[in-house]
Amino acid sequence: MFTFVLKYKNLREVLMDQKLASLGDSFVNFIYSLVLSKRKEEPIGAKVDSRILSEALKKAGLRKLLPSRIDRHTQADAAEALIVYAWIQNIITMKESVNILEQHEDPVEAFCTLLLTTTKKLNLTDINL
Repeated sequence: MFTFVLKYKNLREVLMDQKLASLGDSFVNFIYSLVLSKRKEEPIGAKVDSRILSEALKKAGLRKLLPSRIDRHTQADAAEALIVYAWIQNIITMKESVNILEQHEDPVEAFCTLLLTTTKKLNLTDINL
């Protein structure tokens, strides 16, 4: 469906793709906004703080795939790239993503679960997670 998406050899390549992260930013904010809208029973547009995504990435054990000296924003980009990549590859649906996120009150826990779910479903060779 999306021919512009590269074929990646490993998970690290997905996490480091800045163009994919740019698209992922919109996707992650959208699914998070859907969760908040369902909870509040009114439309809500929200932006996920990079601290939440970077902590979720660490908690999911994916931080070790990134270079040692990168900032929180770049770590959040990696999480966004992975989540949207899984969606583009039909590994996880938008509905599944929303369902996973809404199972947790703590957004770090919610995104950690989403990252772990997508990582398990992806068939990319990499490291020992």
